[in-house]
Amino acid sequence: MRCRECGYYSPRWLGRCPGCGAWHSFAEEEKEKKVLPTGEPPRPLTEILGEQEDRFASGFGEVDRVLGGGIVAGSVVLVGGDPGIGKSTLLLQVAHHVAGTGSGVLYVSGEESARQIRMRAERLGAVGSHVYLLCATDLEVIAAHIRELKPRLAVVDSIQTVFLADLGTLPGSIGQVRECALRLTRLAKETGTAIFLVGHVTKEGVLAGPRVLEHIVDTVLYLEGEKHQAFRILRGVKNRFGSTNEIGIFEMGTAGLVEVAEPGTLFLSHYGDAEVPGTAVVPSIEGTRPVLVEIQALVCPTGYGTPRRMTAGVDYNRVVLLAAVLEKRVGLCLSTQDIYVNAVGGVRLAEPAVDLAVAVALASSFREVPVTPRTVVMGEVGLTGEVRPVAGMEKRIREAARLGFRNIVLPAANLPVQNAGGVDLCGVRTLREALDLVLIS
Repeated sequence: MRCRECGYYSPRWLGRCPGCGAWHSFAEEEKEKKVLPTGEPPRPLTEILGEQEDRFASGFGEVDRVLGGGIVAGSVVLVGGDPGIGKSTLLLQVAHHVAGTGSGVLYVSGEESARQIRMRAERLGAVGSHVYLLCATDLEVIAAHIRELKPRLAVVDSIQTVFLADLGTLPGSIGQVRECALRLTRLAKETGTAIFLVGHVTKEGVLAGPRVLEHIVDTVLYLEGEKHQAFRILRGVKNRFGSTNEIGIFEMGTAGLVEVAEPGTLFLSHYGDAEVPGTAVVPSIEGTRPVLVEIQALVCPTGYGTPRRMTAGVDYNRVVLLAAVLEKRVGLCLSTQDIYVNAVGGVRLAEPAVDLAVAVALASSFREVPVTPRTVVMGEVGLTGEVRPVAGMEKRIREAARLGFRNIVLPAANLPVQNAGGVDLCGVRTLREALDLVLIS
């Protein structure tokens, strides 16, 4: 025991310190333990060999694209999405494809019975002898079966239902989710089994467990889409083994999810032919793949004191900013108008290259003037009304030309650029110049 005031040492606790006379000042002092280094010693980075990851195919080219070339052995992948969006369907199909190569797959269900999963597998045509089904929520039981079967792939549906009895807290709590994810990650590294975890999402659309899971796992995937629409988008937001910019596009059918390798006109409603006010087409880059998306806007007089602003698929704050630029720099009186903007097909666009298309669609709807047919527009719009350059211009032009578009409006700063042939490239410097060019007078 040592006095906190004067440092007087005593082999036992004393009420009053003999050295300084302070009362109740003794506290137990722990001896510092010498920590000996264990394991592999540090080495220079130049002496470490860079080896290629051991990957295997998932059976879906779109899934492999998002994962960076396939499933990495010993990795942990977290798949999130709204309830009923198709997470379990996708992973059951992936399990069937992997098992078709002769590799063992363990599917762990903590929410559904074995009979329910069997019925879904029959509907999807995913019944195979190499897919082993386990209905359990105890992590010790799940880990024991993974060590015994040594499967190439294991699916845990869902991580919020798995628990450790030693912790004494309810399944789904932050402590349970964190510890179960840590142990499953350690198990994946030890056995070389790739583990897919299904995660619940909150009302805000983020994974439950305050970002705990995202920091632990190797890869985080989100399955996006609207329940009443057939298309689903698999988007990577974290990937330690590849890029996070790729997306996979699927279509939900009676036999499960079917990949859409060539989106083409998937996100176009009029395909650039119909002269409808309030629409504009933009070639957006999703990962390494250009996708043409139609932006629809509706501008109408407000019936209330404060005009409404609603968006779907595009950033709300960006639309408000563009409306202000149109009013200040172009002279469109949008402060008394309700504004609704939508990206066709349920796709979500976040890159700044869609600014010009949104602004053109708003101006087209406000003036009731359609955009010139077979025209695509792209560019970032600044607060002063200038049109700024964007990246990946050659890919965007090539995809637009392939789908039959003939007029391409792009930032003048991107010129000169390689022409795909048969298209007219029109460079613009300001938003007003772009509107005068594309809106039919």
